[in-house]
Amino acid sequence: MLKETHHFQTYLILRVFPCRAYRLMESDQKDTEAGLESFSMAEIVIPLNATPAMEKIEEQFANLNIVRRSSGTKEPTYLLGIDTSKTAQAEKGSLVAVLCSNGSIRIYDKERLNILREFSGYPGLLNGVKFANSCDSVYSSCTDGTVKCWDARVASEKPVQLFKGYPSNIFISFDINCNNHVICAGTEKVDDDALLVFWDARINSQDLSSTKDPLGAYSETHSDDITQVCFHPSNPNMVVSGSTDGLVNVFDISVDNEEDALVTTCNSVSSVSYIGWSGKDYKQIYCMTHDEGFCWWDLNHLDTDEPITRLNIQDVREVIHMKEGTLDYLIGGLYHEKMDKLFVVGGTNTGIIHLMSCTTSGLTHVTSLPGGHAATVRSFCWNLQDDSLLTGGEDAQLLLWKPGAIEKTFTKKDSMKVASSVYQRVRVHSNDSYKRRKKQ
Repeated sequence: MLKETHHFQTYLILRVFPCRAYRLMESDQKDTEAGLESFSMAEIVIPLNATPAMEKIEEQFANLNIVRRSSGTKEPTYLLGIDTSKTAQAEKGSLVAVLCSNGSIRIYDKERLNILREFSGYPGLLNGVKFANSCDSVYSSCTDGTVKCWDARVASEKPVQLFKGYPSNIFISFDINCNNHVICAGTEKVDDDALLVFWDARINSQDLSSTKDPLGAYSETHSDDITQVCFHPSNPNMVVSGSTDGLVNVFDISVDNEEDALVTTCNSVSSVSYIGWSGKDYKQIYCMTHDEGFCWWDLNHLDTDEPITRLNIQDVREVIHMKEGTLDYLIGGLYHEKMDKLFVVGGTNTGIIHLMSCTTSGLTHVTSLPGGHAATVRSFCWNLQDDSLLTGGEDAQLLLWKPGAIEKTFTKKDSMKVASSVYQRVRVHSNDSYKRRKKQ
């Protein structure tokens, strides 16, 4: 297990956790077959008859209407990520944190969508946004080599906690585990190193310092920028990471060293843009890629002769059969626990949102949500308790959707143009390779 009582001070600690991830898989045939097997393009099959459960989710999604639209801001930005506070306080209302393309985080009142306050990582840029699981602390990783934590209820520019990385670290992804004990952040590749850095996130009454040094790091399992980090929803020791090297690694951090902590390595064969957990007891993982690919693996089959790959689609746009319109990009995924169903969310460049169901036969278009955004949708947060949906896009709009609500009259905001420096740091969905293949 990561030693939570030791705070390492030097960059040399990165080599304390030796790992031969690639050599291990080359020498261990079983790991090779389970982790880096060959993938085949899945066929897309549309079921003739929808199940009652699918009809219900289709009805729920189709009945969503806009009940609130965020107020305008002086500086329009792309809305890249959304999370909601896990502590519902009726008298104060639920909070929403939104990552913006100007490198800041805005805190909104969920019901009114008024901006309450804004946090900045200046001079660094913030990447990712996540509320703690038991309080209104909001976290984000920063290109200045830190992970920052603010109290979302207090308008203070200074973070309440600062988790410092090693020299030259540039953090572009992170997550905090389900019991709020451990933070893990992924770095850009610098000098042949792409690192997963860990911290003890607990507040120690014996040490009231607001700045924390790392517990340690994993340094041998990715060979390029680590774009995604995602802890297991209920097991605090399990974490999955994704990278532009195409690898998706699953770790058990309760194990003593990096080599033994590596549970398996899956290969998406493309740069990873999104990862998540799914399935009963969340023993499946899935990922999306920057060229709109989708992969889905079952960790239950690691110790069996069954293949772990449930689905592998190199470009969803080429094979999905839409009931109407087109699919231009993927946004993310959602596992519906009550239905035991994995859904994929995508959209069009004109702001239409598509919901797709996921089976081993392929992705099937369930329904669409038009009339909200005027440009590419970049983020969403679906609340399964009240079936409300928050969406954010390149039109600088944050929308709150609720089922059966009376739709108010809104004017769709025109698609905005942003400065080239901002445009370069936000994700650009590539259509070039898709268009080239279609011409062939």
